[in-house]
Amino acid sequence: MYAIEINNLTKTYGNSRGITDISFNIEEGEIFGFIGPNGAGKSTTIRTLLSLIYPTTGSAKIFGKDCVQFAPEIKKEIGYLPSEVFYYDNMKVMDLLKYSASFYKKDCTKRIKELAEVMDLDLTKKIDDLSLGNKKKVGIVQGLLHEPKLIILDEPTSGLDPLMQQRFFDLLEEENKKGATILFSSHILSEVQRLCDRVAIIKEGKIVTVEKISTLQENNYKRFKIDIQNEVDPNFFNMPGVNNIEIKGKTISFIFKGNINKVLKKIAEIEIENLWIEEPDLEEIFLHYYEKEA
Repeated sequence: MYAIEINNLTKTYGNSRGITDISFNIEEGEIFGFIGPNGAGKSTTIRTLLSLIYPTTGSAKIFGKDCVQFAPEIKKEIGYLPSEVFYYDNMKVMDLLKYSASFYKKDCTKRIKELAEVMDLDLTKKIDDLSLGNKKKVGIVQGLLHEPKLIILDEPTSGLDPLMQQRFFDLLEEENKKGATILFSSHILSEVQRLCDRVAIIKEGKIVTVEKISTLQENNYKRFKIDIQNEVDPNFFNMPGVNNIEIKGKTISFIFKGNINKVLKKIAEIEIENLWIEEPDLEEIFLHYYEKEA
């Protein structure tokens, strides 16, 4: 059984674009990345999954149950951290977290204290007195206090300093080892690269690709950088599989996907001084997908 199944999910807002015909599945126990720039449709997809808004067409299931039909039941199993958090300003942090825990009908006091210690969160302060980063920590503790089977995170690290980000990632990896499935939505590629097994790339409300991170990085793409002796025609490397060509003086760089022997034969036609072949980082691959689609 999949933790999340999304089938042809579409959400339109009048004439405005929401999401169109989105489909992907997330295995139980997986850490799944959801990448796209701000406004690509990540939050709309997540809010539809959580039945905070309803789909125009299509459907989604969480642990085999329809997200709309079984919404109250499903929510007991989910920890959700929205991209922006808003709280009752006059409440103390501990009171707010106990209030949140009351919805799950179990005593989460010990768990709250453990999480607050990890995230260096002062439980005695008023919400109103907290910085943006500390409010985000409240959201993290709130999302994890009931030990959910599915953790949905929408741009979770905004406002956290690098040390807290590291602690947060360690915490997520621990939860995953205990069996939690994680959907991690972000526009920060290094985060997704560090944490996730697979990734869906979304652009303008549509899924561009769903791939293993390792496949995106290793199997399909190589970054070439060539120092040449004599300048060549700018169109020399215009061949299938070559993308993102940059020529700076006598240095040529590009990303290549395909049979590496073909590009090496092409390189052998010119006099070169040096050659580097490297794994591209996820950011370059991501930009390539966007440029290709555009």
